[in-house]
Amino acid sequence: MAALLEHESQIFLDLFHQDGLVICARGLGIDRLLLRFLRLYCEPASLVLVLNTSPAEEEYFIDQLRSDGVVHLPRRVTNEITNNTRYEFYTQGGVIFATSRILVVDFLTDRIPANLITGILVYKAHRIIESCQEAFILRLYRQKNKQGFIKAFTDNAVAFNTGFCHVERVMRNLFVKKLYLWPRFHIAVHSFLEKHKPEVVEIHVSMTPAMLAIQTSVLDILNACLRELKRYNPALEVEDLSLENAIGKPFDKTIRHYLDPLWHQLGAKTKSLVQDLKILRTLLLYLTQYDCVTFLNLLESLKASEKAFGENSGWLFLDSSTSMFVNARARVYRIADEKLNQKGKASAKSDVKKENELKRELVLESNPKWEALREVLKEIENENKNSEDLGGPGQVLICASDDRACAQLREYIIAGAEAFLTRLYNKTFGKDEKAEEVWIKEKTAVKSKGNARPDTGPQAKKAKLKASSKQNKNKKQQDRTIIQMIGKTEEEKREEVEVEDNKELSSSQESSIEETIPEDFQVNLPSDCYYGIFKNPLTIIHPLQGCSDPYALTRVLHEVEPRYVVLYDAELTFVRQLEIYKASRPGKPLRVYFLIYGGSTEEQRYLTALRKEKEAFEKLIREKASMVIPEEREGRDETNLDLVRDVKPAYASTDTRKAGGQEQKTVQQTVIVDMREFRSELPSLIHRRGIDIEPVTLEVGDYILTPDICVERKSVSDLIGSLNNGRLYAQCISMSRYYKRPILLIEFDPNKPFSLIPRGSLNQEISSNDITSKLTLLTLHFPKLRILWCPSPHATAELFEELKQNHPQPDAETAMAVTADSEILPETDKYNPGPQDFLLKMPGINAKNCRALMDHVKSIAELVTLSKDELSKILGNAANAVQLFDFIHLTYGEALSKGKIKR
Repeated sequence: MAALLEHESQIFLDLFHQDGLVICARGLGIDRLLLRFLRLYCEPASLVLVLNTSPAEEEYFIDQLRSDGVVHLPRRVTNEITNNTRYEFYTQGGVIFATSRILVVDFLTDRIPANLITGILVYKAHRIIESCQEAFILRLYRQKNKQGFIKAFTDNAVAFNTGFCHVERVMRNLFVKKLYLWPRFHIAVHSFLEKHKPEVVEIHVSMTPAMLAIQTSVLDILNACLRELKRYNPALEVEDLSLENAIGKPFDKTIRHYLDPLWHQLGAKTKSLVQDLKILRTLLLYLTQYDCVTFLNLLESLKASEKAFGENSGWLFLDSSTSMFVNARARVYRIADEKLNQKGKASAKSDVKKENELKRELVLESNPKWEALREVLKEIENENKNSEDLGGPGQVLICASDDRACAQLREYIIAGAEAFLTRLYNKTFGKDEKAEEVWIKEKTAVKSKGNARPDTGPQAKKAKLKASSKQNKNKKQQDRTIIQMIGKTEEEKREEVEVEDNKELSSSQESSIEETIPEDFQVNLPSDCYYGIFKNPLTIIHPLQGCSDPYALTRVLHEVEPRYVVLYDAELTFVRQLEIYKASRPGKPLRVYFLIYGGSTEEQRYLTALRKEKEAFEKLIREKASMVIPEEREGRDETNLDLVRDVKPAYASTDTRKAGGQEQKTVQQTVIVDMREFRSELPSLIHRRGIDIEPVTLEVGDYILTPDICVERKSVSDLIGSLNNGRLYAQCISMSRYYKRPILLIEFDPNKPFSLIPRGSLNQEISSNDITSKLTLLTLHFPKLRILWCPSPHATAELFEELKQNHPQPDAETAMAVTADSEILPETDKYNPGPQDFLLKMPGINAKNCRALMDHVKSIAELVTLSKDELSKILGNAANAVQLFDFIHLTYGEALSKGKIKR
C-alpha cells in the first residue's frame, strides 16, 4: 500500500485519536483512509465490524490488503456460517464485514460478544438515518458496549445539503461528537496538491454549428417544459427546479422528491411533462456523448413512438423541435436532388416522401472531439518517439463516460470516422431494402465518375465489419488477460490491413501491429471493463461509470501506471483521483488531456457539480461552527437519552387508584419477529419502544404479539403482488387455523400518500380484478381476519404496543412449531381442519353455527343421518337446517324439478 499523503495522515491521526465523522471531497481517497484503518485492526487481538460496504468494495479492500502482505485478512459473515458456530467465528477477532441483517439478529440473540468488540467502522455514513438497520446496530452496540470506538467515513457532502440539520442528525445516530471536514479547498489539501500538480492540457473543443443549434433547441424545449410544469403545479416554484439543475445528473431524484408524495393527485399532463423532461435530458446527453447517427436514431424513434401512441405533450410541435430535427438530419445526410436542395429546409421539415428518401446523400458529420482525440494521440506518439530519457514510451489511458462511448472510440481509432459512421448508418437506417439498392447504385455511379467521397470499398468495409463484430464478441469474454485480448485485436487488425491498405491508420498503429509484446509484461485486468487498442505503447480505453466493480478504474490506473491520461468526458471524482495518483508518485511525469466542449451543457454540468460540492462544504462549515453537541453524545455512560428504550412520556400521570400510586411491577414486553423482517425498519422502532425482540424463523405470520395475535405485514406493492398470485390467501388460511386473532397489517411508505387507490383511477364499474374487490373477498372468506392500515412504521410500532397491553407474552418455541401443515393446534382447536373446511362450504353452515354443529356431531357420516328437526335444533335456525338437509338428501332430479316448480 502506498504511504499516506500529508493531509491523509492528518485525517487518519485526528480520527484515530478521537471518534468522529469524516466528510471528504469526492475523489480525495476516502477508501485509502478506510483501508489504512482496516490494516491497523487486521489482527486477532481486536474485533472490528465494518458496516455499509457492498460485496464489490469488500473484495477490493481484501485484495489491496492481500497484496500488502497482511496475514489476518478481513473475513465475511454470510448465511453459510451456521448460527451455532457464529460466536466462535466472531471471537477469532480481526476485521469482519457483515450485512446489517445478520448483525442485527446476532446482537439481539447475543451471538456476537458485544463487550469484546474493539469498535465499528461505518462507510458511506451519509446514509445513516434514524430508522435504518445500521443505526439500529450502532444503538444496540452502544447499549451493550460503552468503551469501543465508532468511526464514520463519507465522501458525499452534497447529501447533507437536504433537510434540516441533516449532519447533526446523522452524527446523533452515529453517536459521535466530532465532525472532520476535508474539502478540496482545505488549506492542507490545496497546498499539498499544488506542489504535485500533474501537467494539464485543457482542450476546449468547439461544437459544430448543427450541434450548437440542436443544443439551443433542446434547452429551449426544456425551459418551456419546466415553465409548463410550474404553471400546472405552483407548489414547484422552487430554485431546485431551474434550467441549470435540469441538465445535471441528480435532477431526476430532485423532481421525484417533490412529486412523489402527491403523485396520485397529479394530472396526466404533469406526468407526461415529467416524462418529457427525462427524454430531453437524454437527448442532451446523447448530443455530446455519441455520434450523429446514434443521436438521429434516438430522435426518429421518439417521433415514431409519439405517432404510434397518438399522445404528445406538445413539445414536438414547437419551432425549436422542428429546427432540432432539421439540424439532426443535416448532420447525417442531405437530399441529393437539385430542386430539393433549393428547398432543403422545407423538405426536411415535412416528413420526407419515400422517393426523396431514396436520394439521400450521406454527410455523416464527424464528432469534433474525435478529431481532437486523434490530434492528442498523434502528439503522444511523437513524444513517445523521443522518450529515451523518460525510460521508454509511456502508457496511455483514455477515459470515456460509459461502455458505449468507449466502444465507439475504439472503433473510431481503429477504423476511422467515415468507415465507422457508414457502418453505423447502414445498420441503423439501411433497413429499407429499396433505399439500400438505390443507395448502392448511386454509390457505384459516383465511383465511376471517379469521385469516391460518399464511401470507399464496400468489400473492404464488409471485411472490417466482420472483424469489428469479432472484437465485440471478444470484449465479452471474461477470462482473458488484457494482453491476450490486445494480441487478438492485433491479429484482426492484420487481417484488415491485408484486405485494405487503410490510409486512416496512423504510422504508429501500423508499426505497432508488427511489434510483439515483451514476455515478462503481464497485466491482468477485469476484461469486461476495458478496450485495448495498441500494445506498444499500451493504450487502453476505460469507462468512467457502469462497471460491475466500482474500483475497476482505480485498479487500472495503478496497474497500468499511464504517463498520459486523456479525459474524453469530464468527471469530478476521477479528476481528483488523478491528482492523488500524481501526488502519490512524486517525480514520475503525468500529463492529463482534458477534452471538453466549450460553452456546452457538458461543461455546465461539470461546473455545477463543482459548485454544488463547494456550497455543500461551506454550509457544513457554517453548521459546524454553530452546532451544539451534548456532552453525553457518545453514549459512554447512562445519560444519553437516545439509548433509553422506554418511550413513556414524562407527562404521563401515575394512577393513584392502584395501591395509592405505587410503582406497578411491569412485565418485560416481547414480540417474536420473523428473520426476513429485519430488512424493514419496523423491528428497530419496536425495540426503541422498550419491547424486546426475539428473532426466529416463522412459517406462519411475520410478528407474533401475544399467544393469540399473529400479524402478517405487507407493504402496498407486496400486498398487490400476493393478492394476484394467491400467496396471501394461503397465508390467511394458516393464520386463521392456528391463531385466534389473525391480523393483516397494510403498511404505507411515509413519503407517499396514505391511500390504496389513486383518486383518478376510481371507476364506476367495479372489476373483480380490482385490489378492493380482492380485499373484500378476503374479508368475506376469513371472518376472523382483521385488517390494520398504518401510514408509517412509526404508527405500526405504536399500534403493536397498544395491542399487547394486558396480554400474556408469546412463546418463541410454540411460534416456531407452527408450520403451514403442522398438526400442533391451539388448545381450543380440537377439530380436524380438513372436514372443518369442507363443512364450511356446505349451504346453511356459516362461521357462527359451525362450532355448535361440530360440538354435537362427530363426523360427516353422522351428519348425514340427522333429521330436519334435529338439524334445526342444533343450528338454531329452521331455514339453515332446510338448506343443509336438502343439500345432503335431495337427488339431482328432485332438485331440478323443485327448481322448476319454484320458477
